[in-house]
Amino acid sequence: MRCPLSEGRTQVVFGVGNPNADLMFVGEAPGQQEDLKGEPFVGRAGKLLDQLVMEEMGLSRESFYIANTVCCRPPGNRDPKPEEIEACQPWLEAKLELIDPKVIVTLGNFATKLLLNTTQGITKVRGRTYPYGKATLVPTFHPSAALQGGGGDVTSKMRADLVRAKKVLAAC
Repeated sequence: MRCPLSEGRTQVVFGVGNPNADLMFVGEAPGQQEDLKGEPFVGRAGKLLDQLVMEEMGLSRESFYIANTVCCRPPGNRDPKPEEIEACQPWLEAKLELIDPKVIVTLGNFATKLLLNTTQGITKVRGRTYPYGKATLVPTFHPSAALQGGGGDVTSKMRADLVRAKKVLAAC
């Protein structure tokens, strides 16, 4: 209830997955399907993410935790505003502290900019790993970028980033 997004939501989309996971994904904001179901990444982007994670990391959803930078759907699937991200930031920080993952994969600009505290976009920062507290952060594209015309190039870069995350996990 900290921001106006709560007024238009069907339900809070808090996060889902293994509370003891070594791997955590952080996305942007719930979409329509997520708002209806109350779980992150259950629409087309979520199905693509699940497929890529299974193919590149050999992991199913039960193996990791997934959340977003904001817990309520922005109207019309617009980008979350800075004040909305700021209002939800304590919830995300609490999830990160409680889950205590070894590897965090940020999906897209909003999660990446927030957690890396940068203004640089995903195309500039992906392809590398970054320290994040006790964890390692691996930025990659949001799966919706591949669905919205980014196609094979975005998908192949996502695959490479997931392989990078898998190698970091294996070294932990």
